[in-house]
Amino acid sequence: MKTRKPTTSAARGSSSSSPPSQTLPLFSNMPRKYSLFKHTLIATVFFLLAIYAFFSTFFHTPLPPSDSNSDSSSFLLDLGGVSSQENPIPFPERVKVFMYDLPHKFTYGIIQQHSLARGGSPVPEITTLNYPGHQHMHEWFLFSDLARPQSDRLGSPVVKVTDPEEADLFYVPAFSSLSLIVNAGRPPGSASGYSDEEMQEQLAEWLTGQEYWKRNNGWDHVIIAGDPNALYRVVDRVKSAVLLVSDFGRLRPDQGSLVKDVVIPYSHRVSTYTGDFGVKDRTTLLFFMGNRYRKEGGKIRDLLFQILENEEDVVIKHGTQSRENRRAASRGMHTSKFCLNPAGDTPSACRLFDSIVSLCVPVIVSDSIELPFEDIIDYKKFSVFVETTTALKPGYLVSLLRKVPEQKIIEYQKAMKEVKRYYDYTHPNGTVNEIWRQVSQKLPLIKLMINRDKRLVKRELSEPNCSCLCSNQTGYLLLP
Repeated sequence: MKTRKPTTSAARGSSSSSPPSQTLPLFSNMPRKYSLFKHTLIATVFFLLAIYAFFSTFFHTPLPPSDSNSDSSSFLLDLGGVSSQENPIPFPERVKVFMYDLPHKFTYGIIQQHSLARGGSPVPEITTLNYPGHQHMHEWFLFSDLARPQSDRLGSPVVKVTDPEEADLFYVPAFSSLSLIVNAGRPPGSASGYSDEEMQEQLAEWLTGQEYWKRNNGWDHVIIAGDPNALYRVVDRVKSAVLLVSDFGRLRPDQGSLVKDVVIPYSHRVSTYTGDFGVKDRTTLLFFMGNRYRKEGGKIRDLLFQILENEEDVVIKHGTQSRENRRAASRGMHTSKFCLNPAGDTPSACRLFDSIVSLCVPVIVSDSIELPFEDIIDYKKFSVFVETTTALKPGYLVSLLRKVPEQKIIEYQKAMKEVKRYYDYTHPNGTVNEIWRQVSQKLPLIKLMINRDKRLVKRELSEPNCSCLCSNQTGYLLLP
């Protein structure tokens, strides 16, 4: 007998009339299976935890305890890094610097000669003499920094060492810029008889005779020559060192470059502005006070005088370095919106850094200028750059500056306030630390050049090549 398949409707209706044995077993088994799965899962978790505890106890090597007083720890804090045992951030060790104990004739002896040339009397202990104030005081501040005990130099990017065998770099603290002006401005016949040229020759002879200079041909030495004319007579004999310079205006490409050397700021000579942002008390549009007549690129100053001296709201004065002129320059910069910064005898001049600490927006007219610390400072945020030929167009400069809105000037001032510590040699985390940071960044290149020298010999080239930018030689020939 055939069995007829139930219809769809019958199938739906059978759920209430079908015997329980057709459906109940399926659902009645699920709680027991779920319980078994649950117990198995819990057992697995406990087993894994037990394995983890076993390996953690018997095979884990704990991290060494941190020493908050160690140099590496303080270095992390100095750089603003975050360090923890759970997530340590590696930093390279600070560069170790050894400062030569030069004969006094290259340091304090020059201070004494400067004093004698101005009518001073000899003193029994020349190390008690004070360095005279001038725009190249950077050599004094760097010398004073390394003369302090290392315990007083916490926060410095470099470590001072007293054993030259430990040193990465060697600092030569000769007062080469002060030496230049010992007899400067002295009336005929009143000079002290001191010779800057003789000092340079004696320094080069002493330095190149030192064991650690000869060891690596001076590559790992650092020499300050802040004045563009400092060490001009012997620069070819010491150019393998890292030179600290204000610009490259008096150096050939094979003597100095941004590759191996460091551009440093002049020491500002005007007082720092401490007032508020704004232009309410800055009634002068554009201010300049300095030597009108300069050589080379500085000839633009006289041309700018001719264009600007009759302009309304512009103060442009001729003035040489003196105490009274510095006070007048401070007043002028503190009451001006913009400060003119034309080239001097070389592309840079101290006036730029006077402008920054005065919160007077620099107007830079110097096409070949190199500026300090440009790896971290964007000068366009607080300076106006004008190409030389454009600046000499009558009416152009003042027209450009009068169009700058007040809010933009305030933005410039705020940007200067943020960076002005970099131009303050007396600030505990100012110019000196920044110079050492720049110097320490040269160490990989120095090591590269030292190792290259070990496998290369010199030969003269008829034309310069790219090696001139970072080398003491004019050309190379590989050893066979």
